[in-house]
Amino acid sequence: MTLFGLTALMLSSCGEFEELNSNPDAAVRATAPMLATGLILNITEGTVSGQKGFLSPHFLSKSVIYTEFAEDLQYNYLGRTSFDGLPTLTNVEKMISFSPPDAYKNSYTALGKFVRAWKFFELTMRVGDIPYSDALKGEANVIAPKYDTQKQVFVGILNELDEADKLFAQGVKFDGDPVYGGDVTKWRKLVNTFELYVLLNLYKKTGEADLRVVDRFKEIVNTRPIFQSNADNFQLVYSDKAGQRYPFFKLGNPSVIYPMVSEVLIGKLKDLDDRRLFYYANPSPVQIAAGKSMSDYAAYKGTDPSMIYSDITKIFSTKDYSPLNSRYTELPNAEPVALMSFAQLKFMLAEATVRGWISGTPAATYYNDGIRAAMQFTANYTPDNALYHHNMKITDAYIATYLASDKVKLAGSNEKQIEQIVTQSYLSTYLQAPFHAFFENRRTGYPAFPINPASNSNTPSNKMPVRWLYPQKELDYNTENVKQAIASQYGGSDDFNQAMWILK
Repeated sequence: MTLFGLTALMLSSCGEFEELNSNPDAAVRATAPMLATGLILNITEGTVSGQKGFLSPHFLSKSVIYTEFAEDLQYNYLGRTSFDGLPTLTNVEKMISFSPPDAYKNSYTALGKFVRAWKFFELTMRVGDIPYSDALKGEANVIAPKYDTQKQVFVGILNELDEADKLFAQGVKFDGDPVYGGDVTKWRKLVNTFELYVLLNLYKKTGEADLRVVDRFKEIVNTRPIFQSNADNFQLVYSDKAGQRYPFFKLGNPSVIYPMVSEVLIGKLKDLDDRRLFYYANPSPVQIAAGKSMSDYAAYKGTDPSMIYSDITKIFSTKDYSPLNSRYTELPNAEPVALMSFAQLKFMLAEATVRGWISGTPAATYYNDGIRAAMQFTANYTPDNALYHHNMKITDAYIATYLASDKVKLAGSNEKQIEQIVTQSYLSTYLQAPFHAFFENRRTGYPAFPINPASNSNTPSNKMPVRWLYPQKELDYNTENVKQAIASQYGGSDDFNQAMWILK
């Protein structure tokens, strides 16, 4: 056999081997839809953990208590945050480069800008100044990115969201979207609704001319598409399939026996005669055994989340407390988890009206619409089963009665109205929108969270912490830049109680 023939045989055999041993279901190369899916899931599924981790943000927001161990977030220890989620944003440029030209590229570019804005917003809300303009430039040999001020980061986020809206408006339906099916109109609604949320977090910075906080807010409300119903919610929908079940479903979940519902939540629901109580919690079995009805508000017992852990475990051992409603553990498709909802939007519009940013529609109208949307969301995703609503159904007639109640009506001073609005937002985000309630409490002080110096892990023990610490990796590998950021913001002290720029 000639050398040419031997070589040809070897190449042929090699080709046959690769063909026989390749996975026909595996992608040969990345595509724009594949990368889009990964980026969207990163900010949705990557944000909503499973089992105990699913509840963790709500320990900090004082709506749920955990009894297996003394949880850090339950006792206000925030620890260090992580920037490990940022490298996924390197896929943004790859997604855009792989996308088809023209209108398709507009859609994928818009998606990339939104995901960037979402991720950078999450990080700056935790620590303050972060790498932004220099971030993600490892391929350009920028291995120690400089930090941008929080103001510069917010300017960038707002600009990226403005650009995303314009690009989606010039885009077309795109592939790889597990949330909205590539519907660019729905994505525009999300982009603009999220921008309103970003702007509301800048309410102390309305004097910053380059941010144009109030003008931007008005422009979005008056000229751009925003959420119009619960159908627009940015949410994960669950089903009874492996990998797609509700995050706290009982299957393989040893954590189901440990949660208690907090008095912070239960007390407010009782005060307002709010039937969401019967959808959010189960009655205390001790109170039922004593003769109370499952439809009786008095059968539901919240627990003070600031109690020392040993006292909480004593209550847990008596069983005289309200656990989570059974639907959260018994139904694999219990309810969607929204990261941004129509109800939240309505409460944002109500607050902006009270603050004088927008006019034309009364704040009470937005407020009532928010409550109605939140209640309908809960009712519509709950089966008509007494185990899940305890014969206290939320109907349209009940909602009308609730809104007419003097306890609920939006009234009083502007500050009182803001308290009512934020409190209703809190009630609407039970087991929804991770960390939203904590950031709202930090921003407005509402609802007030109980603080017990005997159990609080924060120092001083009479205060809630307001920020996480910078990542250890930054201190180890980007030392000069992170130390400069700590010095310029916090006088060199990276601690949990230092107020970042948006809070001043």
